[in-house]
Amino acid sequence: MRRKSPQEKKRLSYLKDRRDAYGENAKSTRKNLPRSKAFARRANRARESLALRAATGAPDEARAEAAELRLLRRRPRVKRKWADTPLAEYVEWKLDYRAGREGGQAKRLDEALGRVQRRMRRPDR
Repeated sequence: MRRKSPQEKKRLSYLKDRRDAYGENAKSTRKNLPRSKAFARRANRARESLALRAATGAPDEARAEAAELRLLRRRPRVKRKWADTPLAEYVEWKLDYRAGREGGQAKRLDEALGRVQRRMRRPDR
């Protein structure tokens, strides 16, 4: 196994590292993901319980069929997750944003953006 050069480590870091671009505090994701999954599951259980409550009592084929149709009518809620932004995209966005704020004085930022893009290219071997 060969050792990685610092340049290769930097390139892999740009490719593999991620940044939270959703706009919330990075630490809050730890609490918000389980919370939103719980909300979805709770809503599904409440809807199922309401539909099945109508089928209680003496066994009746028509009421059971109606309750089952009511359950199948709507899709259950699902919490979907999506991946965070790769570090390279995040750095490019940040530099573009900063350049837009500074107006015409963005020469250094353009140089930094060029460095990021050069580091992303595969080194010639």
